[in-house]
Amino acid sequence: MATSARIAWKVLAGCQRHLLCASGPAYTGVSQTAPRNLPVRTFAAVKVQKKDQKKENVEKDAKKEKKEKKEKKVINDTERHKPFGKTAWTPVDDVYIMRYYPRTIHSATDAIDMLKKFQVLDFTPLSQPIFIDLRLDMKLEKKKRVEPFVSTVHLPHPFKTEMNKVVVFTEDPNQAKVALDSGAAFAGGIELIQPILDDEISADFYVAVPDILSKLVPLKNKLRKKFPKSKRGTISTSIPRTLELFKTGHEYLVENDCYVRTQIAMLDMPAEHIYANLQTILIDVCSQRPANMGPFIERAIICSQTSEAIWFRSEDVLPKAEQTTEE
Repeated sequence: MATSARIAWKVLAGCQRHLLCASGPAYTGVSQTAPRNLPVRTFAAVKVQKKDQKKENVEKDAKKEKKEKKEKKVINDTERHKPFGKTAWTPVDDVYIMRYYPRTIHSATDAIDMLKKFQVLDFTPLSQPIFIDLRLDMKLEKKKRVEPFVSTVHLPHPFKTEMNKVVVFTEDPNQAKVALDSGAAFAGGIELIQPILDDEISADFYVAVPDILSKLVPLKNKLRKKFPKSKRGTISTSIPRTLELFKTGHEYLVENDCYVRTQIAMLDMPAEHIYANLQTILIDVCSQRPANMGPFIERAIICSQTSEAIWFRSEDVLPKAEQTTEE
């Protein structure tokens, strides 16, 4: 009986050890981490792009952004009740506060007539100069700009009573004689340098022959902008033709990178003569713009010495052929 009970306990102990081994790992003093359930991925892996493909995508996005910036939406304001921040599009009366209405841009002929009316109403002198102020679009492609330029034009109706003084630099006695016969104030070689430095000789323009240009270096600081340059047309071999231009020519230049401010006529001149001078200068200004680059003049203002500034449409002054070349 005792032996049978002992055998039964052995069998039960063996079964218990078997069950424990089958149910889990045995702990032998070494800590074992429990197994973790990893999440199931429900999306596809991102395809790795090459560096060249990434650069192409970046360039495409940049081009799209540039196109969106260039394509500006033009809003037609004519059908609106009133412009933003203003009272109305046009005033009802002749007397009104200017800041409450959009700026009025007149035609060139109307602007000239208004200048003459202002002179009568303001009791100002009739003999006073007329000026224009142009703002130019000097931008080109690829962040380039048109270089500021200087030009001299022949006005159809000159407003100066005296001819310009011109000095000609040449070491050839025959050329000096031709220059003096053509109307030059002074003509000579390096002997004219010291009198110019001592302010004994002064002129409106200084013309030089290419051979003597290297010897005129001491005059650079003295003459500055008037020093002979090819851009200004003051370096030439045909002296009579050059003198004909600078004796009676009108010079203007680009100031502050994009502005042209110059006198065009006198107020006591006929309106047709003022208009002709204005047209001549605007055509010459637009000729400095490279072809097929759009309109050159962004804003145009005309005024006399005592009047207010009047905005006018420069495209009306330019001939149709000139407008087509700009566009």
